[in-house]
Amino acid sequence: MPQPLRLNAVALISPQNHPILIRTFQKGDELKYHYVAHTSLDVIEERTSGVPKPAECYLGLLYVMDDVAAYGYITPLKMKMVVALALTDSVVRDVDVIAVFKALHMAFYRAVSNPFLKLDATPESSTDYSPYQVVGSVKWSRLRRKIDEIHRALGSYATS
Repeated sequence: MPQPLRLNAVALISPQNHPILIRTFQKGDELKYHYVAHTSLDVIEERTSGVPKPAECYLGLLYVMDDVAAYGYITPLKMKMVVALALTDSVVRDVDVIAVFKALHMAFYRAVSNPFLKLDATPESSTDYSPYQVVGSVKWSRLRRKIDEIHRALGSYATS
């Protein structure tokens, strides 16, 4: 039986390459996973440049750093997702990683589809405003809870 995935961090990155939510599950390593998210942008850009429209959202393994493997996913609207998984001795199946990304994509989709969120409201103080910058705010607590549920589901999968 293959070992289950151990999710260390999730990063949501806007189409303008601004990390908008980096959720870590390892205490004390927050800065490390910010670095993983930023470094992943270079690899994602390299893989998607020159391709008019990527045929598949899943970008696969982006790179490995120390004890972390970074996997990438890009939505049709150019929203990027990066998942940092703990390295283990077992083989990581792409099917399992794709299932995690699809769950994250659906959680983000549901959060954006909330009719009570004002994504088009621009603050008066900023001229360079992206509506995705507010994803980390308190109004997006439901998205963070869904990400935590996905993390817990992978953990419960580990015990079954």
